Amino acid sequence: MQLIHDNRSSNTSGNRPFQDVLQARMSRRNVLARSAALSATGFLAALAGDRWLDRGAVAMSEGSRTAATQEVGNAIAERPGSNLITFKPVPAVNGAGPVPTISSDYQFEVLIPWGTSIQPGDPEYNGNPNKRPTAAEQAQQVGIGHDGMWLFPIGDSNDRGMLAINHEFGINTHVLGKRTPESLEDVRLSQHAHGVSIVEIQKINGKWQRVGSSNARRIHVNTPVTFSGPVADHPLLQTPAGNSPKGTVNNCANGYTPWGTYLTCEENFNGYFGATGSWTPTEEQQRYGFSAGGFGYGWHNFDPRFDLSNSNYTNEEHRFGWVVEIDPMDASQTPVKRTALGRFKHENAELVVGRGGRAVVYMGDDERFDYIYKFVSESNWRSMQARGISPLDRGTLYVAKFNDNGTGEWLELTINNPALAARFADQAEVLTFARIAADTLGATPMDRPEWIAAAPNGDIYCALTNNSRRQVSDAPNPLAPNPFGHIIKWRDSDNHVGTTFTWDIFVLAVDTHNIDKSAFGSPDGLWSDPDGRLFIETDGTQPEINGVRPNDQLLVADTKTGEICRLFTGVTGCEVTGLARTPDRRTLFVNLQHPGNGNPALTNFPASQGSGKIPRDATVVITRKDGGIVGS
Repeated sequence: MQLIHDNRSSNTSGNRPFQDVLQARMSRRNVLARSAALSATGFLAALAGDRWLDRGAVAMSEGSRTAATQEVGNAIAERPGSNLITFKPVPAVNGAGPVPTISSDYQFEVLIPWGTSIQPGDPEYNGNPNKRPTAAEQAQQVGIGHDGMWLFPIGDSNDRGMLAINHEFGINTHVLGKRTPESLEDVRLSQHAHGVSIVEIQKINGKWQRVGSSNARRIHVNTPVTFSGPVADHPLLQTPAGNSPKGTVNNCANGYTPWGTYLTCEENFNGYFGATGSWTPTEEQQRYGFSAGGFGYGWHNFDPRFDLSNSNYTNEEHRFGWVVEIDPMDASQTPVKRTALGRFKHENAELVVGRGGRAVVYMGDDERFDYIYKFVSESNWRSMQARGISPLDRGTLYVAKFNDNGTGEWLELTINNPALAARFADQAEVLTFARIAADTLGATPMDRPEWIAAAPNGDIYCALTNNSRRQVSDAPNPLAPNPFGHIIKWRDSDNHVGTTFTWDIFVLAVDTHNIDKSAFGSPDGLWSDPDGRLFIETDGTQPEINGVRPNDQLLVADTKTGEICRLFTGVTGCEVTGLARTPDRRTLFVNLQHPGNGNPALTNFPASQGSGKIPRDATVVITRKDGGIVGS
């Protein structure tokens, strides 16, 4: 999510930032060595990084492009086409405006926009600005802020499944039609627009649609939840009011498990809290970005749970900021917040199976100058489940430290470390205040870690979307400031479960800006397919190309050759996010979030332009016209 509050940073640790590490890393590598790496690995930035250093570590903006970068762009553009990417890219000039654009080799349809009923026949919202849904109706409708999602096939079907989809946020003017709530009913409407939807979808007569299901449901801010792992039943999760835990909020990206469950990640939860009276933030609250006004949602004015100055609800804020596990195939199961994975502003939770069958979860903390984490389960996930233990409840949480020489360390966040034992009372405190624990151990501050994607060959990719406030560069964050972001990759030792890794830059977004088919900025969503493609979604300012600044977009990269091609562009004011696919990979699902930022003067998507309808977040179903693999 890219909003005004993204300009903030709550990390005052003074830890050495990634930009400083990356500058040192780049400085140690000569052009010949890195050119060899380029031909061997397909790293776009291997050559581009040296061109950047030739300019002398200066801010990379559109106004400061030089001939050196032009040479890099031309060299990349002249490469032969990739065997993995054969579609005709969308030209930048066609990628702006109020409606989506897709490659001429592809087609798309719209599915489950905000306000679609979870069950057929129930009330729906169609974007009428004069008739918003009620809070009760919204609780039975697809929410707003479509973000991370995953499709869980029913049987072996490529045409039917349960789609779990996050609803990250919807600003008041979009949801309520006014800047601030005026009643508890307004607050409940906003709260019910957030959370997660579980809907059954099916391809009928060639078209995907929502169908009825006993497992379809909404999970929102007032849905009962439970906690598991080291922090469950700890006093930090108990309030004087004794209210039971409820809700999930600001559900950003996601993950899924080999045992068939969905992981939804709570990101900017702090922005929904505020204070109606006198309140002084604690060190912990400051580090997590709490403020008296929040992000302007105004929930705290009518719902005391979100009032930081109400002593009856002390610790309520500790109940948010977790990874939540949901069973999409069983509506009777209560969502579970897995506390062993730590509390911070989770972007996504990329789960892979590492050596010994252990579950390994990679996670980014999406704020400027925050960290990258991983969790490794105690033992083989199948064995743990057979013993009635969740693989996500017992294990070790680590935070990443990047070194100048292209290596890195995973620092264990454990109360057994004397440095952490001196600051925290127990492991539950370490996990609840994982950011402070990471500060203490000297983790590397990053340029807003967004989605993390695991490739089948063991490589791990991470989108660092941007950081306009960075003043000093380092090895893994090479640009200061970094308005367009970059993507890094690393490989862990010992098949994902080791405590060391090697890393490098995959691409600096700025080094694509002279290549029409490839130019992008602010990388966010990532997905790696089995063939070596990396799908890249953007959220933020895109570069101007031939006088046109395209909308946020979906691109496909060949990780072997480095070629990047634009497949799809969204609508004015939207973010392109969320990635799911059918098992045969003939159908791809992506989301358009906050189209027009809710302004019908900018777009009426998905309604007809000129209809006056409020734009609505929606899922877009993408297929090749010839029925081939998506991304090819």
